[in-house]
Amino acid sequence: MLGKGGSSRVYRVMDNSQEMFALKRVSLDKTDPESMNAYMNEIALLKRLDGNHRIIRLIDSEVKAGGGGSKGHLMLVMECGEIDLAKLLQEQQKEPLDLVWVSYYWKQMLQAVQVIHDEKIVHSDLKPANFVLVRGQLKLIDFGIANAIANDTTNIQRDHQIGTVNYMSPEAIELPDGMRRLKVGRLSDVWSLGCILYQMVYGSPPFHHLTVYQKMKAIPDGSYPIEFPDYASPLAPRSDANSPPRRLEHLKVPVPPSVIETMKRCLARNPKERAAIPELLSENWLTLRERECVIIQWCSL
Repeated sequence: MLGKGGSSRVYRVMDNSQEMFALKRVSLDKTDPESMNAYMNEIALLKRLDGNHRIIRLIDSEVKAGGGGSKGHLMLVMECGEIDLAKLLQEQQKEPLDLVWVSYYWKQMLQAVQVIHDEKIVHSDLKPANFVLVRGQLKLIDFGIANAIANDTTNIQRDHQIGTVNYMSPEAIELPDGMRRLKVGRLSDVWSLGCILYQMVYGSPPFHHLTVYQKMKAIPDGSYPIEFPDYASPLAPRSDANSPPRRLEHLKVPVPPSVIETMKRCLARNPKERAAIPELLSENWLTLRERECVIIQWCSL
């Protein structure tokens, strides 16, 4: 078993040719209609995106009937990821900032989210655990609460607040005056990506140090500053789980201004001021030529 949650279990399985896959097994007895609809939505989206190398591949799915009054199980067979980005980041934050590592995975994340945006889909719950490595390539997984965008708008409406607080956009938290529904569009995914990039650079997302209540207040508050330090320092290994994290300042590395500018363009409180993914993909520091310029910047610092 790779993991479990609520009504589902995920197993690593092997076929006759000894190739590994992930089997997601959902108990229908423990699944309410809303959750079942989310699973069916996930299956439909994976089928729609089949063949794209940045999206996890759904091999097959079926509902298996149960006996003795059981409703049975929903079974999904998918590509099996070796490790998710959350675990990868836990390991990487112990090392000095490596811009080549950051740019390699940042570009793949952008490409993956661009795929779903091109299909008029907003993920709305992007976080490091939603990206997994499959044969060394980063792929997007988990479309449980992703929704298709209506053809006449770039936003979808939410009846409930959603997402993971560390990566939630201001508009997913803040209710406009007189409205009880939340607008979440493509640029909300850009904010979430910006939080992940911030974590890749600095070791934790921008509001990580706050309590949940403080995060819900600070994220939409334009007067609450987001710090973008000029240097990034790795975290020291913890000897005690309850001890606060300690930075290894003697291993600090300068963060190139172009990378800081990218984070700022993603983490603008006003969605209209955020960069779209095609713009982020075309930024110079993601190209080999600009990496040479970054090396010069580092040397000059």
